[in-house]
Amino acid sequence: MHIPDGFIPLWQTPIYFAIALVALFFAFRWAKNNLDERNIPLLAVLAAFIFVMMSINIPIPWGTSGHMVGAAMVAIIFMSPWAGVIVIALVLLIQGLFFGDGGITVLGVNILNMGIVGSFVGYYGFKGLRKPLGKVPAIAIASWAAIFLGACLAAVELWLAGIFPLGLGLTFMGLYHAVIGVLEAIITVVVILGIEKVRPDLLAWNKKTDQRNLQSEPSMDVKAK
Repeated sequence: MHIPDGFIPLWQTPIYFAIALVALFFAFRWAKNNLDERNIPLLAVLAAFIFVMMSINIPIPWGTSGHMVGAAMVAIIFMSPWAGVIVIALVLLIQGLFFGDGGITVLGVNILNMGIVGSFVGYYGFKGLRKPLGKVPAIAIASWAAIFLGACLAAVELWLAGIFPLGLGLTFMGLYHAVIGVLEAIITVVVILGIEKVRPDLLAWNKKTDQRNLQSEPSMDVKAK
């Protein structure tokens, strides 16, 4: 899904960079208020895992490629889209600087497609579907939709850049990532359920549940009375 350097006209890149910078501002503000010594290592491990996931590329006609992303996974684990924005932006920066995957002039647009769209669709998709469908279906659908919609947006952006027709772009990017999204959904479910089994305290929704339970319990003084 990485859009390479040179595919987006230079006059369009400031628009995408502005969107990315605004998102990163709020993401780092969230990190300052919410990350601590217990969950920073988890964020780092997820970043390394996502780096590997993104390195497995499937070529798509007209110069781009398809791969898993992982933004929804991070957003659901931390119950915040801003966590996903930080991780994906960091991974994309390293890939663009040292591995030639994507690029620097297109960093803003790639952060938008994979980090912002992927994280927000994943988080709000899971949040909205968890109660009516259950945890596992919500994780699967949200993570699939995150990568699929991000790929469709990339096709629109490449059409606006004059790279290829909109219909063909949506067809190829959409179809490829609809299949890749199934793999992403499976991996996301497996990873999150694995964390829940081994270290349920690392999942943000468990922390919030524990906090609500503590707040609802009467104090010792009340019990004594």
